[in-house]
Amino acid sequence: VQLQASGGGLVQPGGSLRLSCAASRSILDGYAIGWFRQAPGKEREGVSCIGSTTGSTHYTDSVKDRFTISSDNAKNTVYLEMHNLKPEDTAVYYCAADKHRYDARYYCHMRPSYAAGWGQGTLVTVSS
Repeated sequence: VQLQASGGGLVQPGGSLRLSCAASRSILDGYAIGWFRQAPGKEREGVSCIGSTTGSTHYTDSVKDRFTISSDNAKNTVYLEMHNLKPEDTAVYYCAADKHRYDARYYCHMRPSYAAGWGQGTLVTVSS
């Protein structure tokens, strides 16, 4: 499945953005999906994921209560709503999906170690 992330941009601290991840076909049946980010000089990390086993969600601690992951079955799109953005949220954001039985937390922790399947990403810059 091919994925295209979009929606990034420049936003002031405290602002909001919504990222979109458009899939070439349905990724909501049997796929673990998630948003990941890589800040300059840092390793890629899992931000938020939806597991393929129960549909549960996972958020990394630094974004809890600020970010929300959701999906639109009809549009084959996964979203990441981001509020109260902070300068440390600045990064290139990527989406990924894998047809495998993963729970959300495991997928978020494991997927960054993959070398392939990352697409172009979308840049989020939080700065005044």
